[in-house]
Amino acid sequence: MANKITQREINNVVWKACDTFRGIIDPSQYKDYILTMLFLKYVSDVHKDRYKDYLKKYSNDHDRAKRAMKHERFVVPEHCSFDYLYTHRNEANIGELINIALNDLEEANREKLSSEDGSGIFRNIDFNSSNLGDVKDKNTRLKHLLIDFSDDILDLSPSHLEGSDIIGDAYEYLIANFASDAGKKAGEFYTPSEVSTLLAKLTKSKPGARICDPTCGSGSLLIKAGREVGSENFSLYGQEANGSTWALAVMNMFLHGFDNSTIRWGDTIRNPKLKEGDALMKFDTVVANPPFSLDKWGMVEEKEKGREKSSTSYDPESDKYNRFWRGIPPKSKGDWAFISHMIETAYEGHGKVGVVVPHGVLFRGASEGKIRQKTIEENILDAVIGLPANLFFGTGIPAAILIFNKGRNQTKDVLFIDASQHFESAKNQNKLRSADIERIVDTYRSFTERKLKPGIVEDKFSYVATFDEIRENDFNLNIPRYVDTFEEEAEVDIAQVQMEIGKLEEELKTVQMEMQKYLTELGI
Repeated sequence: MANKITQREINNVVWKACDTFRGIIDPSQYKDYILTMLFLKYVSDVHKDRYKDYLKKYSNDHDRAKRAMKHERFVVPEHCSFDYLYTHRNEANIGELINIALNDLEEANREKLSSEDGSGIFRNIDFNSSNLGDVKDKNTRLKHLLIDFSDDILDLSPSHLEGSDIIGDAYEYLIANFASDAGKKAGEFYTPSEVSTLLAKLTKSKPGARICDPTCGSGSLLIKAGREVGSENFSLYGQEANGSTWALAVMNMFLHGFDNSTIRWGDTIRNPKLKEGDALMKFDTVVANPPFSLDKWGMVEEKEKGREKSSTSYDPESDKYNRFWRGIPPKSKGDWAFISHMIETAYEGHGKVGVVVPHGVLFRGASEGKIRQKTIEENILDAVIGLPANLFFGTGIPAAILIFNKGRNQTKDVLFIDASQHFESAKNQNKLRSADIERIVDTYRSFTERKLKPGIVEDKFSYVATFDEIRENDFNLNIPRYVDTFEEEAEVDIAQVQMEIGKLEEELKTVQMEMQKYLTELGI
């Protein structure tokens, strides 16, 4: 075990490799180069390791070994392997060679590494880009990148790893660090690990579950939700609108060993890809951290060539899946559009939904208020959980988690939790601690087990509201209406304050007399 790579060792090496690009291009861009190279190195090392096994099995018969390799996870043509690229690291066209390798690796594994429309996962990555500098500088950087990944510690073959999840976890480590560096742009591809853990625990799926994230980003939340099952008996589905981020999610699934996951590329609202026949696919668990208050999420008008008139290519009013029967969210705020989609894709009778939302979702009026009211009257809202501020990349505003349960039939009560003051304050982002997560989850589990009665559960932390209370509040879910966090100010002792003021005034007189004495001596 001593010669096997540990999680810390691989994390350190791959993070050091980022030095090649730091200061040259933005972290939100160079993450794609590093993560793609890690994926290529992993696929190459596994392929090489399996080939050695077959040679040993077939007494060094290369023909039989090559035939056997055709049935492995990935087909890796020789010129697509990391070793080939490393051998040619000094070539003047090394950027072009890497691009060719990635393109041909896609072609050789089209079913796994391409979307439904044929777009490959490496379509948005260009190792020959002028963004990497002029020809000389670019070649030097790519050479250093290949040298970094050739480190003996980065032998990513299974026989060299301390655990089966090390590569996937290294990928997650990189994504988390890129998110920290990328700032605002990070929210597009990453949900903080602690929030993903909390959401996965709150929506814990049973063995055999279908789990979906319709705005899956790089897939971290989806993987957490799968791991929470406690067995390998589950299936993962996701959709992502951003092409580069979709590619990250696909690679993430393979690196974690979830080869049978289904990750689609496209706009979940305008063009949902997870379907069975002409109907939306249904899931046992749906989790997501959708874009907060997305503008222009709905209707799409396209002007016809040479004509002034425009045609509508998508209109939520006529959504063919009838996802917005509760109402159409405002065009400048897509929160309830994503929530509606998630609810409609959860199985009737037992499907569960967990979604991160901005607090406005809880109390905004107009069309959102009507949708919220219908959802509450439907009796599928289980819990409203307020989170601390500054947990998320790209925004310092506090968020909340809504839990919906389509299997509620024994109660109309709703659990409210205010966890906004329970966190660890960090340099750039606040963090939920393990104890904070467990406290929330334990309270929610007690609620689902019907152990909590309406009223205050824990002072300034949790409250169970009846349907009548929520209706009396005009279906406003703003947490302070239910969880009283008001702190009374200490009583002021007027007599004591007057004595303190008198004492300070006497001290001031003494100081003024001393100053006047000095000024007189100085003749001023």
